[in-house]
Amino acid sequence: MRIITRKRLREFAARYTDAAVPLAAWAKVVQAARWRNLDQVRLVYPHADNVSVYSGREATVFNIKGNHYRLITAIHYDRQRVFVMRFLTHAEYNKDRWKESL
Repeated sequence: MRIITRKRLREFAARYTDAAVPLAAWAKVVQAARWRNLDQVRLVYPHADNVSVYSGREATVFNIKGNHYRLITAIHYDRQRVFVMRFLTHAEYNKDRWKESL
């Protein structure tokens, strides 16, 4: 899978330094993956979930650093692309405001 964009991951890691190592590990796994659907994602990340956003599209959400952070992505399986959308604390994620802007 190709990550669009790794720059965002670096920005998140700089802002949330305790998440830098888990984000790098996530990126390494994703780059080596050739996922075709959510079931394949869940073989590696069992807690990954698809969440419907207000636009009607689906985002795939990953738990990062245990349950401390949420990485919100859009996965295009047909194009082998993972678009990095948001990185939120657990508390920010639970407010659901992020769904309005995707």
